[in-house]
Amino acid sequence: MKGYRILIVALLVVVGCGAPAAQQKKAAITQNQKAGIVQTQKAGVAQAGKADVYAVGFYNLENLFDTIHDQRKNDYEFLPDGTNKWTSEKYTHKLRNMARALADMGTDKVAGGCAAIGVAEVENARCLRDLCAQKPLKARDIRYIHIEGPDNRGIDCALLYNPRLFKVRNVKLVPYVYVKREDAGRATRGFLVVSGTMGGEHVTIIVNHLPSRGAPSFAREEGGRQLRVVKDSLLRDDPGVKLLIMGDMNDDPQDRSMAVALGAKRHMKDVESPGGLWNPWWDVLAKGTGTLVYQGAWNLFDQIIVSSSLLDREGTATSLKLWQWEVFRRDYLLQQRGRHRGEPFRTFSGGNWIDGYSDHLPTVVYLKKVKKSL
Repeated sequence: MKGYRILIVALLVVVGCGAPAAQQKKAAITQNQKAGIVQTQKAGVAQAGKADVYAVGFYNLENLFDTIHDQRKNDYEFLPDGTNKWTSEKYTHKLRNMARALADMGTDKVAGGCAAIGVAEVENARCLRDLCAQKPLKARDIRYIHIEGPDNRGIDCALLYNPRLFKVRNVKLVPYVYVKREDAGRATRGFLVVSGTMGGEHVTIIVNHLPSRGAPSFAREEGGRQLRVVKDSLLRDDPGVKLLIMGDMNDDPQDRSMAVALGAKRHMKDVESPGGLWNPWWDVLAKGTGTLVYQGAWNLFDQIIVSSSLLDREGTATSLKLWQWEVFRRDYLLQQRGRHRGEPFRTFSGGNWIDGYSDHLPTVVYLKKVKKSL
């Protein structure tokens, strides 16, 4: 990745834990909660005992730009004299809002929040450094991983993480490759691959932001195919790795890019093992819950897809497994009045700055690791 640079800076990330209310006893929160892990007494789990639960999230931050022009990037609309009149005041408000939401993610299950959060639409490392300096994140000593990418607008993906809960081993940016001759010379966001240790196990997170709906569906289908190649390569290196593929897919779970090109299944029983992928968001959207609204209808572009190694099909596993998942909602993330009431509270509306959060809602998955009783 010549010309890219890896920047890993101290940041504050949120880690979470929890238990399904219908299947578990009341959580007994221990002193580990401050570190983002809670131990919960479970019922109905084989070898019932205490379990550590980790929250992992994704959030499209909707144009987190600073106020300074980056050379060779088309960021002019987010400058003080640009279309959006992007002043220091607006930037400061955006940082404050993003930090609040990021710190709250995962806290439906655990006060400590998420162990790791993939983010999209971040301009550069400066923005991430300023974001990490916000009080809710700084208090938790969150760090970030970012590799400058080739996107024309300058928006990248990054990973925020809590170093006490996710120990980073390796970082790389795999480029998205345009394959059609007419697209020669184009560049967009790549696939940020971060491998590390969570709960004592090998976990790899892929953060991506596929081409927008302004591009033909083929561009996203090709993104799904390229994601599958990255996934297969990681599994060849370690067949037991726990994989989470997350991002703004710009497609819903049932679209070809996800269901066919990437091969993420709707039903757990259909997931091949090893090597298969499960998409838990398919049925969430079918029930009317999404992460963004277009022309009055909900879509669920913001997905976290898991490998078969994270599935506990029999309910007896003691290694790290998927437990729960949710579209993360708070009243402050939603419009409270007007014709867009109930939709994501975005930064701009009709060209006017309304001091909101994002046009997307975050998603969170919870991973559990059951401890055998002695």
